[in-house]
Amino acid sequence: MAKSPKSSVSKLVPRVSEVAKAAGSVSGVSRRQQYSASTKRALVDVAERLFTENGYAATSLDAIVAGARVTKGALYHHFSGKQELFEAVFERVEAKTSKAIQKALRGHRDPWDKARAGLEAFVVVVQDPGYRRVVIQEGPAVLGYERFREQEERSTFAIVLDIVRAVLTAGTWELDEEMLQTFARIFFGALSSAGDSVASAEDPEAAAERVERALGFIIAGFQALVEAGRELPPASERTD
Repeated sequence: MAKSPKSSVSKLVPRVSEVAKAAGSVSGVSRRQQYSASTKRALVDVAERLFTENGYAATSLDAIVAGARVTKGALYHHFSGKQELFEAVFERVEAKTSKAIQKALRGHRDPWDKARAGLEAFVVVVQDPGYRRVVIQEGPAVLGYERFREQEERSTFAIVLDIVRAVLTAGTWELDEEMLQTFARIFFGALSSAGDSVASAEDPEAAAERVERALGFIIAGFQALVEAGRELPPASERTD
């Protein structure tokens, strides 16, 4: 006999009342506020797990509230529906991704080492089941392309821009902000496409290794150009 959503999830999620009680020592926050925050956190915890395991379409609100041990009214107090709850999960996953990559970048003063460290961190992230399912596979369809891109640009794009700025200003190239943004968007698009290829691969680990080698080759090419003192090709003149 199949286990109910409540029995399969609730073992992994603490009761909302227990979380609120543990947070009771926080000064300046009322018990009602603590309970409300704990309820919201429990809902996002369970939703993240179920969206990762089953996908957006196959996850019901009934399963989520059962796993969080709250009422559906409590869910609607925090979220207008399943899509808004998914967006909260998406934002959390993206935030964890940004934090992991930023952590990998710390301590790297050499721009090329920094770029490689960021690439390695990204390759690890795209192999994570939660990131693959929530961000890459489900994100564009559930949020819509424009909203999806807006969310990504608020988090991971800023990191890509920082890395691109570091490597492109390591030599003598004089690039204005618009050109730096253009390079960053191209590289960001390449990373997004690489993430898609890993998420849809039969062997994500092997696909991630190929992505790391391919993007590493691009970084090495830029480094060789900079160290050789090569100039970027001039912009072609427009003809009317």
